[in-house]
Amino acid sequence: MTGISKRKRIWGWFFFDWASQPYHTLLITFIFGPFFAATAAEYFMASGLDEQAADARAQSLWSLCLTITGLIIGFGAPFMGALADTTGRRLPWIIGFSVLYVIGASGLWWTQPDGSNMWLALTAFGIGFIGAEYALIFINSQLPSLGSKEEVGALSGSGFAIGYVGGVLSLIIMLLLFVEQPSGKTLIGLDPAFGLDATQKEGTRFVGPFVAIWFVIFMIPYFLWVRDVGPPAQGKGVGDAMALLVKSVKSLRRRISLSAYLGSSMMYRDALNGLYGFGGTYAALVLNWPLVFIGIFGIIGAIAAAVFSWIGGKADRAFGPKPVIIASVWALIMVCVIVVGMDREQLFGITLADGSRLPDIIFFGCGVLIGGFGGTLQAASRSLMVRHTDPKAPTESFGLYGLSGRATAFLAPALIGTVTALSESARIGVSPVIVLFLIGLVLLRWVQPKGDSETWIAS
Repeated sequence: MTGISKRKRIWGWFFFDWASQPYHTLLITFIFGPFFAATAAEYFMASGLDEQAADARAQSLWSLCLTITGLIIGFGAPFMGALADTTGRRLPWIIGFSVLYVIGASGLWWTQPDGSNMWLALTAFGIGFIGAEYALIFINSQLPSLGSKEEVGALSGSGFAIGYVGGVLSLIIMLLLFVEQPSGKTLIGLDPAFGLDATQKEGTRFVGPFVAIWFVIFMIPYFLWVRDVGPPAQGKGVGDAMALLVKSVKSLRRRISLSAYLGSSMMYRDALNGLYGFGGTYAALVLNWPLVFIGIFGIIGAIAAAVFSWIGGKADRAFGPKPVIIASVWALIMVCVIVVGMDREQLFGITLADGSRLPDIIFFGCGVLIGGFGGTLQAASRSLMVRHTDPKAPTESFGLYGLSGRATAFLAPALIGTVTALSESARIGVSPVIVLFLIGLVLLRWVQPKGDSETWIAS
């Protein structure tokens, strides 16, 4: 810490959000996810399925990938956190998972536009996603050391806001210089940069290496300005880590507020991840949007997320994180109802005129709300977790938070995949996220707005 000011350390921490957000913005939601869904749907149509069945099969395959990676992330998260707390070091883990992030993202370059190696593409995506989510656990555990409990809400909101600005900028660069329209040109009428072959979708496939390069460059301030500042080591080795984890899990029986919060966030964050994971594929499969159009939709949503996250951070500081979470969840429920009730031909059962642009306009509005309230929800959730975090084991505490966000991360994709397969409708398949949001709201009733610090102080 010598020579590094608190302000510089905070900005270094912000740079992780800036560096890592494009994995979510470009790969999960707005470019690679829809590109993979469209590629898979065309592959299945070529094998003899009709369009609706092919769309459903493609969405089910994407949900399977998110389900498997979610299981790996969820059940490994608390152990990783406990192991870091026993050794007292987090930076080596952040470096290791950053390497996975870069390897996985870079591997997406080899996705073939004819769908011939879909499983290879999904494997590369999963490796990078696991790296991104595991690194985030350790980054989040540093938040309590950056400021007081009153300050961390605004810091969390500002971090997410800065991350979404990075996501917007990276998305704009991809759309202007790389992603091909049906004409083979980019959004501004150029051939894809660096001589990439539009006929082989190389401009779009470059999104993987682009995300990896972006991460490597913008993690430099983090590694220069942020140091391992945390509790002293509490042991060493796997055995001590397991003992710490078992102790923390047992303590949940008397920490009602924390238990309720972990259960609540498990549900509503899973639902939010479902929206993020399938928002772009919904636009591609249900509304038949081209990839560039989806990218513009993503820019609008990410800008809204940056603005809302910053405002949400101010609201968090003024009112606390719990009211912000409740308001955000209700707004997202409303969006989900609209999305499920609409397709290209009808809106809540009312037939639309042929070629009506109303579904496009409405879904653009939904994108603003999903991005805005989704970003606010994530920032406030991170802030509320700080209020439930034992300062003696912050990484392990955020490991439990990671578990709550990922232990059932398979649930939303699995439910979406199941309902999609049964209904043979990519639109109806999104409906389970409404139920998950509602369960999360119910469990919030038992969460103390100021956390449960008296419990871990007593322990």
